[in-house]
Amino acid sequence: MDEYQIVERIKELYRAEQIDEGVYFLLNDNRITPTILYKNLYKQNPFINNQVIGYVNVHRTYNLSTFEFPMLFNNMDFRLLYLNKIGYVYEPNSIFKDEWFNTAVLSNLKYFIAAYEFQDRLAIELVDVDVVANNLNLPNIVSSVLGSKLLSKNNIIGYDERNKIIERMLSQKLFAGHRWYVAEYIVSRYFDENKRKLSKEVLKISEAYERVFRPYRVVYNTKTWEQVLV
Repeated sequence: MDEYQIVERIKELYRAEQIDEGVYFLLNDNRITPTILYKNLYKQNPFINNQVIGYVNVHRTYNLSTFEFPMLFNNMDFRLLYLNKIGYVYEPNSIFKDEWFNTAVLSNLKYFIAAYEFQDRLAIELVDVDVVANNLNLPNIVSSVLGSKLLSKNNIIGYDERNKIIERMLSQKLFAGHRWYVAEYIVSRYFDENKRKLSKEVLKISEAYERVFRPYRVVYNTKTWEQVLV
């Protein structure tokens, strides 16, 4: 499937109410499954991890900012997906013991897809996990945090290491000279609080957003399900 086919597939599943708000895996045979069921599927067929090509996050939102900049509001997912793709699972604990990312490494994962419905519009953005990870400097950050552990056969990553990775990722000034949370704040103020004096800054953040994420984006009218030209 190419990018257009994947986005159309997600749109049709959403339109048919076969997916709703939640998180899913897209498999290379066009199937989609909730991540909450993945651990059981893995027990039945351990090779299913090789079939996962996409991670799909579906939401309804009342905030225009998240509709316009969905990837900006999913920072934790990029750290999680990158670590899992390169061979790490999270340290087991009472909170995460049943989650998919403690099940198997998803080395063939290629796409992160965010689908956000706002009023009568559905925006679907697809990004390449490797491209975004490189643009977020994640390979260097992970290397600096894990050090010699990168060469270890132990692929379990602990809480402190995860925190250091996300802190370093978010502290970078990748969005028009702004750190991640500052960029979120600016676009939220502009779109959700109508602070129009921020328009120039939002434009610069938008340009940086395109450079960092390189999203393939399609917007649909949820009444006609036709594409909206934006």
